[in-house]
Amino acid sequence: MTTPSTLRSRSSRLLGTVLCAAVASVVGLVGCAATPSADSGEVTLDYWLWESLQVPGYQKCAAGFEAENPGINVRVTQYGWADYWQKLTAGLVAGAGPDVFADHLTKYPEFVSRGVLLPLNTLEATKDFDGSVFQDGLADLWVGQDGQQYGMPKDFDTIAMFYNNDVLEEAGMTAADLDNLQWNPEDGGTFEKVIARLSIDTNGVRGDEDGFDPANVATYGLASGGSGDTNGQTQWAWLAAATGWEFTNAPVWGDHYNYDDPRFQASIAWLFGLVDKGFMPSFESVGTAPDPVQQLGSGSAAISPNGSWTISSYGRLEGVDLGIAKIPSGPIGHPVSMYNGLGDSISAQTDHPEEAAELVQYLGSDACQIVIGKEGVVFPARPAGTAAATAAFEAKGFDVSPFTDLVADKYTVLFPVTTNGAEILSIMKPVMDGIYIGSQDVSSLTTVNTKINDLFTTNP
Repeated sequence: MTTPSTLRSRSSRLLGTVLCAAVASVVGLVGCAATPSADSGEVTLDYWLWESLQVPGYQKCAAGFEAENPGINVRVTQYGWADYWQKLTAGLVAGAGPDVFADHLTKYPEFVSRGVLLPLNTLEATKDFDGSVFQDGLADLWVGQDGQQYGMPKDFDTIAMFYNNDVLEEAGMTAADLDNLQWNPEDGGTFEKVIARLSIDTNGVRGDEDGFDPANVATYGLASGGSGDTNGQTQWAWLAAATGWEFTNAPVWGDHYNYDDPRFQASIAWLFGLVDKGFMPSFESVGTAPDPVQQLGSGSAAISPNGSWTISSYGRLEGVDLGIAKIPSGPIGHPVSMYNGLGDSISAQTDHPEEAAELVQYLGSDACQIVIGKEGVVFPARPAGTAAATAAFEAKGFDVSPFTDLVADKYTVLFPVTTNGAEILSIMKPVMDGIYIGSQDVSSLTTVNTKINDLFTTNP
């Protein structure tokens, strides 16, 4: 790296040691050895991630990498989601962040614009990057507008519906009743009929029975994940996309959003219209940070749409005979899920860019991704890792085909990667919240869309 910096090097090593010790005392991490001295001939790389359930797997990957690369040590540090981005951003600005870190598609465009990421193509270990070895399309998400690769695909996620078999049985239904559901934004199709049946008011009357009281509900047919902000990955993207609607004018790096599309607005109107029907919790009842996992676990909701990264969380619910169903088919004739993929990125401030690239290359290899898959937490990006995860989930009693079939069948839409992410969120979120609350009409999304698209003219 051309940035000078004995001072930065020393301060970052000291800060890294302090941070690692602090995190270890809180989350019980192991492997936080002191950084070797500058004249020891060894290098220590800091790797950060936000998901605590993935720490054991990545510690195993770190050990495997160290065994193959004597003299390079890896220190794994984990923070919760909110703290992670705050500390990461502050660290990158101050020159004291990690060498390598788990990155998200909503964050990396801004990191690229600020010049804080190193392109993988420019480093020896990753210069021959081959995106074809990963699940189709994942590598494309991490190609910047300059054509450079800024992330090594690490895993992917799709959406399915979690439910409690006991709740279905009480409603006189079986898992088969959730197969091949149909949905449309006009009357909700067979999907809404199921939601209605599973909704129960405080008097025990179901949503498809006379006398149902939508103002006093004990169990909602559909759990709430909130308003969904700009991408609605678990809330509404799988509904709107099933009408043929597309987020932007290009799969990656689009510069025109389509929130003014009647198909999108009809989908949003149907979803939040469930509140008045008593089939989904209100905004006020779930607050600004709803927990759909606990809604299912407590029995306050019967069906909980969510991402594949939450399988383990649902699986730990006590007293729940967990089932997983595929999302319903929409007007285009099949289901559609958002296809999101995380990546590992390299800080431009690392003192050891080539060693960091070697670590990233290893994290994206079959050797590591099979290890991660066997942990049964997420679906790694490489097919061999995906297969290992599928087997691990099956060993725990979970049929995860509702998630993986979407990828195999190509019933997916890519996560919308664009510039101006923070500005779009600030425009979109209050309006989506207002629609959910009932204080704004879906037609207000037309004005929102104009404001968002104007950003690409003023700040391309």
